[in-house]
Amino acid sequence: MSLFLCVDCGGSKTSAVIADRSGTILGRALGGPSNFAYMSAAAFTDAVRVAVSNALKTCVSPPSNDPVSLPPDIEIFASAWFGISGVDSLAAVANASAALSALLGIPLGPRLVVANDTHLLAAPLRLHPDIKHAVAAIGGTGSCVVSFQHEPSGMLSELARTGGWGWILGDEGGGFHVGRETMRQMMYDAARSSLGMEPLPPSSLKEKVLERFGIMGVENAPEVLPVVHLPEPSTAEAAASVPSYLLVAREKRLSQLAPLVFEAAFKDKDPFALNVLKVCAEGLADQIAMLSRKPGEDPSLKPRAVEANEAVLCFGGSLVGIEDYRALIIEALAEKGHVFKYVEFVEDAAAVGVVGLASLGFGLI
Repeated sequence: MSLFLCVDCGGSKTSAVIADRSGTILGRALGGPSNFAYMSAAAFTDAVRVAVSNALKTCVSPPSNDPVSLPPDIEIFASAWFGISGVDSLAAVANASAALSALLGIPLGPRLVVANDTHLLAAPLRLHPDIKHAVAAIGGTGSCVVSFQHEPSGMLSELARTGGWGWILGDEGGGFHVGRETMRQMMYDAARSSLGMEPLPPSSLKEKVLERFGIMGVENAPEVLPVVHLPEPSTAEAAASVPSYLLVAREKRLSQLAPLVFEAAFKDKDPFALNVLKVCAEGLADQIAMLSRKPGEDPSLKPRAVEANEAVLCFGGSLVGIEDYRALIIEALAEKGHVFKYVEFVEDAAAVGVVGLASLGFGLI
Protein backbone atom coordinates (compact mmCIF):
# COMPACT_ATOMS: atom_id res chain seq x y z
CA MET A 1 0.00 0.00 0.00
CA SER A 2 1.42 3.40 -0.97
CA LEU A 3 0.09 5.80 1.64
CA PHE A 4 1.63 9.11 2.62
CA LEU A 5 1.43 10.34 6.20
CA CYS A 6 1.91 13.81 7.59
CA VAL A 7 1.64 14.55 11.30
CA ASP A 8 1.64 17.98 12.93
CA CYS A 9 2.73 17.56 16.56
CA GLY A 10 2.03 20.58 18.74
CA GLY A 11 1.64 21.73 22.30
CA SER A 12 -2.16 21.45 22.21
CA LYS A 13 -2.89 18.57 19.82
CA THR A 14 -1.58 16.04 17.31
CA SER A 15 -3.03 16.15 13.79
CA ALA A 16 -2.47 13.18 11.47
CA VAL A 17 -3.48 13.20 7.79
CA ILE A 18 -3.08 10.35 5.28
CA ALA A 19 -3.23 10.63 1.48
CA ASP A 20 -2.77 8.37 -1.52
CA ARG A 21 -0.18 8.89 -4.26
CA SER A 22 -2.46 11.37 -6.08
CA GLY A 23 -2.65 13.58 -2.98
CA THR A 24 -6.26 12.67 -2.22
CA ILE A 25 -6.81 12.71 1.54
CA LEU A 26 -8.12 9.35 2.74
CA GLY A 27 -8.06 9.69 6.49
CA ARG A 28 -7.38 12.10 9.31
CA ALA A 29 -7.61 12.21 13.09
CA LEU A 30 -6.53 14.16 16.14
CA GLY A 31 -4.66 13.14 19.28
CA GLY A 32 -3.51 14.85 22.46
CA PRO A 33 -0.52 17.18 22.96
CA SER A 34 2.82 16.00 21.53
CA ASN A 35 5.43 18.69 22.17
CA PHE A 36 8.59 16.57 22.22
CA ALA A 37 10.40 18.89 24.63
CA TYR A 38 7.74 18.70 27.34
CA MET A 39 7.05 14.97 27.56
CA SER A 40 8.72 11.59 27.68
CA ALA A 41 9.42 9.66 24.49
CA ALA A 42 6.80 7.11 25.53
CA ALA A 43 4.10 9.76 26.06
CA PHE A 44 5.00 11.41 22.75
CA THR A 45 4.79 8.08 20.91
CA ASP A 46 1.42 7.29 22.51
CA ALA A 47 -0.03 10.63 21.34
CA VAL A 48 1.17 9.95 17.78
CA ARG A 49 -0.10 6.35 17.96
CA VAL A 50 -3.63 7.50 18.85
CA ALA A 51 -3.80 10.02 16.01
CA VAL A 52 -2.29 7.79 13.31
CA SER A 53 -4.20 4.65 14.37
CA ASN A 54 -7.50 6.52 14.12
CA ALA A 55 -6.56 8.21 10.83
CA LEU A 56 -5.88 4.77 9.34
CA LYS A 57 -9.40 3.49 10.03
CA THR A 58 -10.72 4.81 6.70
CA CYS A 59 -7.55 3.92 4.78
CA VAL A 60 -7.51 0.15 5.17
CA SER A 61 -9.62 -2.34 3.22
CA PRO A 62 -12.21 -2.99 4.47
CA PRO A 63 -12.52 0.18 6.58
CA SER A 64 -12.12 -0.47 10.29
CA ASN A 65 -14.39 0.65 13.13
CA ASP A 66 -11.50 0.37 15.54
CA PRO A 67 -8.11 2.10 15.50
CA VAL A 68 -5.59 0.23 13.35
CA SER A 69 -2.88 -1.42 15.41
CA LEU A 70 0.65 -0.03 15.21
CA PRO A 71 3.27 -0.98 14.28
CA PRO A 72 1.53 -2.44 11.19
CA ASP A 73 1.94 -6.08 10.21
CA ILE A 74 2.77 -5.07 6.65
CA GLU A 75 4.42 -2.00 5.19
CA ILE A 76 1.68 0.53 4.48
CA PHE A 77 3.45 3.90 4.31
CA ALA A 78 5.52 4.97 1.34
CA SER A 79 6.83 7.87 3.42
CA ALA A 80 5.96 10.08 6.36
CA TRP A 81 6.64 13.69 7.28
CA PHE A 82 6.54 14.80 10.92
CA GLY A 83 6.57 18.42 12.02
CA ILE A 84 7.18 18.29 15.76
CA SER A 85 7.05 21.11 18.27
CA GLY A 86 10.07 20.86 20.57
CA VAL A 87 12.35 19.16 18.05
CA ASP A 88 15.00 21.85 17.87
CA SER A 89 18.29 19.94 17.73
CA LEU A 90 19.92 17.06 15.89
CA ALA A 91 19.73 14.95 19.04
CA ALA A 92 15.99 15.55 19.34
CA VAL A 93 15.51 14.67 15.66
CA ALA A 94 17.44 11.43 16.16
CA ASN A 95 15.49 10.45 19.28
CA ALA A 96 12.10 11.23 17.74
CA SER A 97 13.04 9.47 14.49
CA ALA A 98 13.99 6.28 16.31
CA ALA A 99 10.68 6.18 18.18
CA LEU A 100 8.62 6.91 15.06
CA SER A 101 10.50 4.41 12.92
CA ALA A 102 9.65 1.66 15.40
CA LEU A 103 6.03 2.80 15.67
CA LEU A 104 5.30 3.03 11.94
CA GLY A 105 7.57 0.35 10.50
CA ILE A 106 9.37 2.89 8.31
CA PRO A 107 13.16 2.49 8.26
CA LEU A 108 15.32 5.44 9.23
CA GLY A 109 16.29 7.36 6.13
CA PRO A 110 14.74 9.55 3.45
CA ARG A 111 11.29 7.98 3.70
CA LEU A 112 10.90 9.25 7.27
CA VAL A 113 11.26 13.03 7.51
CA VAL A 114 11.36 14.42 11.05
CA ALA A 115 11.76 18.14 11.68
CA ASN A 116 10.42 21.05 13.68
CA ASP A 117 6.75 21.88 13.06
CA THR A 118 7.68 25.11 11.28
CA HIS A 119 8.80 22.97 8.30
CA LEU A 120 5.17 22.09 7.58
CA LEU A 121 4.17 25.75 7.62
CA ALA A 122 6.62 26.62 4.85
CA ALA A 123 4.85 24.31 2.38
CA PRO A 124 3.03 27.25 0.65
CA LEU A 125 6.40 28.31 -0.74
CA ARG A 126 5.87 25.65 -3.43
CA LEU A 127 2.76 27.55 -4.57
CA HIS A 128 4.77 30.66 -5.49
CA PRO A 129 7.25 29.84 -8.29
CA ASP A 130 8.42 33.47 -8.47
CA ILE A 131 10.13 33.29 -5.05
CA LYS A 132 12.57 30.92 -3.36
CA HIS A 133 12.33 31.84 0.31
CA ALA A 134 9.84 31.61 3.16
CA VAL A 135 9.69 32.57 6.81
CA ALA A 136 7.44 30.34 8.92
CA ALA A 137 6.15 31.81 12.17
CA ILE A 138 4.29 29.72 14.73
CA GLY A 139 2.16 31.57 17.25
CA GLY A 140 0.09 29.15 19.29
CA THR A 141 0.68 27.95 22.82
CA GLY A 142 4.34 28.77 22.18
CA SER A 143 6.19 30.34 19.27
CA CYS A 144 9.07 29.75 16.90
CA VAL A 145 10.33 31.36 13.67
CA VAL A 146 12.32 29.57 10.94
CA SER A 147 13.39 30.64 7.45
CA PHE A 148 13.61 28.30 4.44
CA GLN A 149 14.92 28.03 0.90
CA HIS A 150 13.24 26.06 -1.90
CA GLU A 151 15.79 23.63 -3.36
CA PRO A 152 15.77 22.35 -6.98
CA SER A 153 14.91 18.89 -5.61
CA GLY A 154 11.57 20.25 -4.40
CA MET A 155 12.54 19.97 -0.74
CA LEU A 156 12.80 22.90 1.66
CA SER A 157 16.10 23.52 3.41
CA GLU A 158 16.30 25.42 6.67
CA LEU A 159 18.31 28.63 6.61
CA ALA A 160 18.03 30.07 10.12
CA ARG A 161 15.84 30.03 13.21
CA THR A 162 15.04 31.86 16.39
CA GLY A 163 12.64 31.32 19.27
CA GLY A 164 11.16 28.01 20.32
CA TRP A 165 12.92 28.42 23.67
CA GLY A 166 9.96 27.50 25.86
CA TRP A 167 7.78 29.47 28.23
CA ILE A 168 10.52 30.40 30.70
CA LEU A 169 12.99 31.82 28.18
CA GLY A 170 10.82 32.96 25.30
CA ASP A 171 7.73 31.99 23.28
CA GLU A 172 7.27 35.61 22.22
CA GLY A 173 3.82 36.24 20.77
CA GLY A 174 2.47 32.87 21.89
CA GLY A 175 -0.04 31.94 24.57
CA PHE A 176 2.53 31.83 27.36
CA HIS A 177 3.74 35.31 26.45
CA VAL A 178 0.19 36.69 26.31
CA GLY A 179 -0.60 35.34 29.79
CA ARG A 180 2.75 36.44 31.21
CA GLU A 181 2.46 39.94 29.73
CA THR A 182 -1.06 40.28 31.14
CA MET A 183 0.23 39.50 34.62
CA ARG A 184 3.24 41.80 34.20
CA GLN A 185 1.11 44.76 33.13
CA MET A 186 -1.35 44.16 35.94
CA MET A 187 1.54 44.26 38.41
CA TYR A 188 2.91 47.41 36.76
CA ASP A 189 -0.47 49.10 37.15
CA ALA A 190 -0.57 48.04 40.81
CA ALA A 191 2.80 49.77 41.23
CA ARG A 192 1.37 52.93 39.64
CA SER A 193 -1.46 52.83 42.14
CA SER A 194 0.97 52.50 45.05
CA LEU A 195 2.57 55.75 43.88
CA GLY A 196 -0.73 57.56 44.05
CA MET A 197 -0.78 58.16 40.30
CA GLU A 198 -3.97 58.96 38.41
CA PRO A 199 -6.30 55.93 38.40
CA LEU A 200 -6.49 54.01 35.13
CA PRO A 201 -9.79 53.30 33.36
CA PRO A 202 -11.60 50.06 34.32
CA SER A 203 -10.46 46.99 32.38
CA SER A 204 -12.69 44.06 31.49
CA LEU A 205 -9.57 41.89 31.17
CA LYS A 206 -8.40 42.63 34.69
CA GLU A 207 -11.86 41.74 35.98
CA LYS A 208 -11.86 38.46 34.01
CA VAL A 209 -8.40 37.45 35.25
CA LEU A 210 -9.12 38.27 38.89
CA GLU A 211 -12.43 36.42 38.69
CA ARG A 212 -10.65 33.39 37.20
CA PHE A 213 -8.45 33.19 40.30
CA GLY A 214 -11.08 34.10 42.89
CA ILE A 215 -9.70 37.55 43.71
CA MET A 216 -12.09 40.38 44.49
CA GLY A 217 -11.25 43.95 43.51
CA VAL A 218 -8.51 45.34 41.26
CA GLU A 219 -6.79 46.81 44.32
CA ASN A 220 -6.02 43.21 45.33
CA ALA A 221 -4.38 42.35 41.98
CA PRO A 222 -1.00 41.46 43.60
CA GLU A 223 -2.72 38.40 45.07
CA VAL A 224 -2.29 36.76 41.65
CA LEU A 225 1.44 36.32 42.30
CA PRO A 226 1.06 33.09 44.30
CA VAL A 227 -1.16 31.82 41.48
CA VAL A 228 1.75 32.27 39.08
CA HIS A 229 4.50 30.86 41.24
CA LEU A 230 3.04 28.11 43.42
CA PRO A 231 3.83 24.63 42.06
CA GLU A 232 1.15 22.01 41.55
CA PRO A 233 0.38 19.85 44.62
CA SER A 234 2.67 16.84 44.84
CA THR A 235 0.17 14.47 46.45
CA ALA A 236 -3.51 13.62 46.05
CA GLU A 237 -4.10 14.63 49.66
CA ALA A 238 -2.63 18.09 49.02
CA ALA A 239 -4.57 18.43 45.76
CA ALA A 240 -7.87 17.94 47.57
CA SER A 241 -7.38 21.10 49.61
CA VAL A 242 -6.36 23.67 46.95
CA PRO A 243 -8.37 25.63 44.36
CA SER A 244 -8.75 23.94 40.98
CA TYR A 245 -6.57 26.49 39.17
CA LEU A 246 -3.57 25.41 41.28
CA LEU A 247 -3.96 21.87 39.93
CA VAL A 248 -2.97 23.18 36.50
CA ALA A 249 0.73 23.29 35.57
CA ARG A 250 2.17 26.76 36.16
CA GLU A 251 2.85 27.46 32.50
CA LYS A 252 -0.71 26.47 31.59
CA ARG A 253 -2.09 28.90 34.16
CA LEU A 254 -0.55 31.59 32.00
CA SER A 255 -1.31 30.26 28.51
CA GLN A 256 -4.94 29.54 29.42
CA LEU A 257 -5.45 33.27 29.97
CA ALA A 258 -4.99 33.95 26.23
CA PRO A 259 -8.69 33.48 25.29
CA LEU A 260 -9.66 36.01 27.96
CA VAL A 261 -7.15 38.52 26.58
CA PHE A 262 -8.34 38.14 22.99
CA GLU A 263 -11.99 38.42 23.99
CA ALA A 264 -11.31 41.57 26.01
CA ALA A 265 -9.18 43.14 23.27
CA PHE A 266 -11.24 42.43 20.17
CA LYS A 267 -14.77 41.99 21.53
CA ASP A 268 -14.83 44.31 24.56
CA LYS A 269 -12.41 46.80 22.94
CA ASP A 270 -10.49 46.97 26.23
CA PRO A 271 -7.44 49.26 25.78
CA PHE A 272 -5.51 47.40 28.48
CA ALA A 273 -5.99 44.05 26.73
CA LEU A 274 -5.20 45.53 23.33
CA ASN A 275 -1.94 46.95 24.67
CA VAL A 276 -1.00 43.50 26.00
CA LEU A 277 -1.49 42.03 22.52
CA LYS A 278 0.45 44.84 20.86
CA VAL A 279 3.43 44.09 23.10
CA CYS A 280 3.20 40.37 22.29
CA ALA A 281 2.77 41.01 18.56
CA GLU A 282 5.85 43.24 18.68
CA GLY A 283 7.82 40.40 20.28
CA LEU A 284 6.96 37.95 17.51
CA ALA A 285 7.56 40.63 14.86
CA ASP A 286 11.05 41.20 16.29
CA GLN A 287 11.86 37.52 15.80
CA ILE A 288 10.53 37.49 12.24
CA ALA A 289 12.55 40.65 11.51
CA MET A 290 15.68 39.01 12.93
CA LEU A 291 15.58 36.43 10.11
CA SER A 292 14.72 39.02 7.47
CA ARG A 293 16.55 41.73 5.54
CA LYS A 294 15.19 45.13 4.51
CA PRO A 295 15.49 46.26 0.89
CA GLY A 296 18.92 47.79 0.42
CA GLU A 297 20.29 46.40 3.67
CA ASP A 298 23.89 45.19 3.46
CA PRO A 299 23.69 41.38 2.87
CA SER A 300 27.01 40.86 4.63
CA LEU A 301 25.42 41.83 7.97
CA LYS A 302 23.09 38.81 7.91
CA PRO A 303 24.28 36.55 5.05
CA ARG A 304 21.50 33.96 5.53
CA ALA A 305 18.68 36.45 6.05
CA VAL A 306 15.63 36.43 3.77
CA GLU A 307 14.67 39.59 1.88
CA ALA A 308 11.08 40.12 2.95
CA ASN A 309 9.80 41.66 -0.28
CA GLU A 310 10.94 38.55 -2.16
CA ALA A 311 9.56 35.96 0.28
CA VAL A 312 6.37 34.51 1.72
CA LEU A 313 5.54 34.81 5.41
CA CYS A 314 3.68 31.68 6.53
CA PHE A 315 1.76 31.86 9.81
CA GLY A 316 0.52 28.88 11.77
CA GLY A 317 -0.95 28.35 15.22
CA SER A 318 -4.12 29.16 17.11
CA LEU A 319 -3.26 32.74 18.11
CA VAL A 320 -1.97 33.97 14.74
CA GLY A 321 -5.03 32.32 13.23
CA ILE A 322 -6.97 35.28 14.64
CA GLU A 323 -6.94 37.86 11.85
CA ASP A 324 -6.89 40.92 14.11
CA TYR A 325 -3.84 39.63 15.97
CA ARG A 326 -2.10 38.71 12.74
CA ALA A 327 -2.73 42.27 11.55
CA LEU A 328 -0.93 43.64 14.63
CA ILE A 329 2.14 41.51 13.79
CA ILE A 330 2.14 42.55 10.12
CA GLU A 331 1.76 46.21 11.15
CA ALA A 332 4.70 45.91 13.55
CA LEU A 333 6.81 44.34 10.79
CA ALA A 334 5.94 47.14 8.36
CA GLU A 335 7.05 49.70 10.93
CA LYS A 336 10.41 47.90 11.04
CA GLY A 337 10.68 48.03 7.24
CA HIS A 338 9.78 44.38 6.53
CA VAL A 339 6.90 43.96 4.07
CA PHE A 340 6.58 40.43 2.69
CA LYS A 341 5.61 39.77 -0.91
CA TYR A 342 3.06 37.18 0.22
CA VAL A 343 1.45 36.42 3.58
CA GLU A 344 -0.30 33.10 4.19
CA PHE A 345 -2.06 31.57 7.17
CA VAL A 346 -1.76 27.78 7.10
CA GLU A 347 -4.85 26.55 8.89
CA ASP A 348 -4.29 22.84 8.26
CA ALA A 349 -0.53 22.27 8.14
CA ALA A 350 -0.75 18.47 8.12
CA ALA A 351 -3.11 18.46 5.11
CA VAL A 352 -0.92 20.89 3.16
CA GLY A 353 2.13 18.84 4.10
CA VAL A 354 0.75 15.46 3.07
CA VAL A 355 -0.30 16.74 -0.37
CA GLY A 356 3.19 18.13 -0.87
CA LEU A 357 4.76 14.87 0.30
CA ALA A 358 2.63 12.82 -2.12
CA SER A 359 3.61 15.11 -4.99
CA LEU A 360 7.27 14.32 -4.36
CA GLY A 361 6.54 10.58 -4.37
CA PHE A 362 9.24 9.57 -1.89
CA GLY A 363 9.16 5.85 -1.16
CA LEU A 364 7.24 4.83 -4.27
CA ILE A 365 8.75 1.99 -6.24
